Amino acid sequence: MIFGMTPFTFFHVILSLIGIAAGFVALQGWLRSELRSSWTALFLTTTIATVVTGFLFPYTVFTPAIGVGIITAVFLIVAVYALYRGHLAGYWRPAFIICSVVSLYLNTFVLVVQAFLKVPTLNALAPNGSEPPFAIAQGLVLVAFLGLGYLATIRFRPGLAAGLRSRF
Repeated sequence: MIFGMTPFTFFHVILSLIGIAAGFVALQGWLRSELRSSWTALFLTTTIATVVTGFLFPYTVFTPAIGVGIITAVFLIVAVYALYRGHLAGYWRPAFIICSVVSLYLNTFVLVVQAFLKVPTLNALAPNGSEPPFAIAQGLVLVAFLGLGYLATIRFRPGLAAGLRSRF
């Protein structure tokens, strides 16, 4: 047991945290109209691995976690297709940004849920997950991602930015 987790759970958590961290670095680039290919690939790869490993946990009934995993998988498929097959051309550019930001949001959403379940101080504030502190935290995360997603969608034009930089 590592930090009270099985090795598989620990591996799943590490993948998730790497995906979130890489996603924020990539998002910072997207806001500056930079693809940051390595960070984007790391974000997509580890987030896909997080979803896949999430489905490998034993379950007997459909849970909200499975639902979030399915939704995240759909958004990741579109993001990967938009980047690697659509080459961010035309509508694939906003599709990539929107799907990537939604995937990062959902991974962060689960992080907040797990924090309120596992961190004693947060759990004391919202033991059932239906109390105001939990709702406020999730609301702030949602509003932040809506704003960042909107800005990234507007600002991310890597071809245009590269062309402008090469002229000056």
